[in-house]
Amino acid sequence: MSSDPTPPGTGHLRVREDRGRTVLELHGEIDIAAAVEIIPHLDALTGRPGARIVIDLRHVEFFDCSGLRLLHRARHRVLDRGGELRLVCTHPLTLRVLKVTGLSRLLPPAPSLEAALEQPEATSGTL
Repeated sequence: MSSDPTPPGTGHLRVREDRGRTVLELHGEIDIAAAVEIIPHLDALTGRPGARIVIDLRHVEFFDCSGLRLLHRARHRVLDRGGELRLVCTHPLTLRVLKVTGLSRLLPPAPSLEAALEQPEATSGTL
């Protein structure tokens, strides 16, 4: 496993490779200001054909509709390019938001990074 430094311009995102997947670890409060910082990095990583991405929300303290838009955007971009997107989430309030909005059906959250990395291929849900 190799680690990359935090992308320039954001303290809310750490990117690293783990078992052939790109792990995007989000940190802190994911609101509109954080989303503006994250989007260019998210787009660069999710714009690659066949990208295998894991978004890790374990270090997120606050997650609003801007965070939901980031997840939806990432899922759409990855799936349109034949890739795969997995999600890690353990925070009860964030899990509730994902469930209430239906996003948990499209992007089922794993309880740990280990579980997300071990999931079989093609696990992104559909409506």
